[in-house]
Amino acid sequence: MQQFVTQNAAQTRALGEKLGKKLAESAGGRVVALFGGMGMGKTVFVTGVAAGLGLSDAVCSPTFAIVNVYGENDALCHFDMYRVETWEDLLSTGFFEYLDAGSVLCVEWSENIENALPENTVRVTLQQGRTAEERRITVEGIEL
Repeated sequence: MQQFVTQNAAQTRALGEKLGKKLAESAGGRVVALFGGMGMGKTVFVTGVAAGLGLSDAVCSPTFAIVNVYGENDALCHFDMYRVETWEDLLSTGFFEYLDAGSVLCVEWSENIENALPENTVRVTLQQGRTAEERRITVEGIEL
């Protein structure tokens, strides 16, 4: 497990970009499970992942859409599982279809689908730091 401290949103985004570049080097899809409360910077982090994957799409929170898809061949699928409460809810999101397609899946509110996450999932936890802008971020499942 690696631990990082970011002082602002730009640094959180930069850490996400570092992860995105690492994911771009590996073949096939991968799940990035994001854990953390409201306002901890999960979408900011995913914006960085997209940049690291070489995508220029504007990333926005999929809160109401449940999934936003970016890039050619669905390179990045950004899920918000906040409202997912049952197995049927999860199936209706298309999660497994995107997983099988070899896309990178960034999943906010992964705690709601913990039992469905693949074994090789990259786990990213974002927590409040000492200041309103500071974040303590742990990354498991990949070396940055």
